[in-house]
Amino acid sequence: MAATLPLVLLALWGVALGMRSLPPAGARVGNPAPDFALPDLDGKPVRLGDLRGQPVVVNFWATWCGPCIEEFPILQRALARHRADGLVVVGIVVRDNSEAVGAFMTRMGAPWSAVMDPGEDVARRFGIYAPPETFFIDPQGVVAGRQIGQLTAADLDRQLALILGKE
Repeated sequence: MAATLPLVLLALWGVALGMRSLPPAGARVGNPAPDFALPDLDGKPVRLGDLRGQPVVVNFWATWCGPCIEEFPILQRALARHRADGLVVVGIVVRDNSEAVGAFMTRMGAPWSAVMDPGEDVARRFGIYAPPETFFIDPQGVVAGRQIGQLTAADLDRQLALILGKE
C-alpha cells in the first residue's frame, strides 16, 4: 500500500492540473515509442520517426511548470555535451500557448524544437500524468527509460547512458 501512495498522489495531481482521467499505460520501457508529428513554433512538423537512428530525449513540459523550468538548463548542458553523439531533444509543450513558449525558448536560447500538443493526443499516447515527464528513446526507436517528474543531473546522466550506449 505504501508503495502505491506516491503514484496515487501523482495521478491526483495530474487530474488537478487538467488531465481528464488517468492516462493509458502509454509508452512502456522496452516497447517502440509512439510516433508523432507535431508542429513546432514555426508550424513546421517534427516527426519522431524522422529521428530514427539517433538517441532522442522527449520532454513533456510547460512554461508555467516550475520543475520544467528548473530542469531546462540541465537538458541544455546535456545536449551540448552529447551533440557529437547525435543526441536530439524534442520538447513537447502541453497546456500552454505558443507565444509564452516562444518567448521562453528565445530567452533561454533553447537549441531544440518545442512542439505544441494542443489536444494532448501525444501526451495521452505516451501516458503522461503531468509535466515534466521525460522519455529516453534509443536509436532503434525503443523507449529505454522514463522519468516521471523533475530530472536531476544524475537522473539525466543515468537515463542518457541507456540511449547513448554508455551504460
